[in-house]
Amino acid sequence: MTAQHWVNVVLLWIGFGCLAGLLARMVLPLREPSGALATLTLGMTGSAVGLGVLSWALGDHLSNPISPLGFLAAAGGAFGLLLLYGALQAALQRGQNGTRPPSERGQ
Repeated sequence: MTAQHWVNVVLLWIGFGCLAGLLARMVLPLREPSGALATLTLGMTGSAVGLGVLSWALGDHLSNPISPLGFLAAAGGAFGLLLLYGALQAALQRGQNGTRPPSERGQ
């Protein structure tokens, strides 16, 4: 592959990841606003995760990200990462407030 081909692939994934991240943010917005870089990172990582899971589920069939099924898989991956991020953020906030689960309180 040539360098031009790799540049095209990288730009395609950046654009596609941005769209998947924006869709996931619209479906499940967080309390705190986050910047464009966080949305872009979420979308690109979610695209990779979602398309990887889709390829695994289809049995080593490489999925094309520029297809309706590929876009749904990428948005689903970004949505799953967004849910995980929200759960981790809530757990960290509970830990900072000193709230412990009942099993750790000695009851």
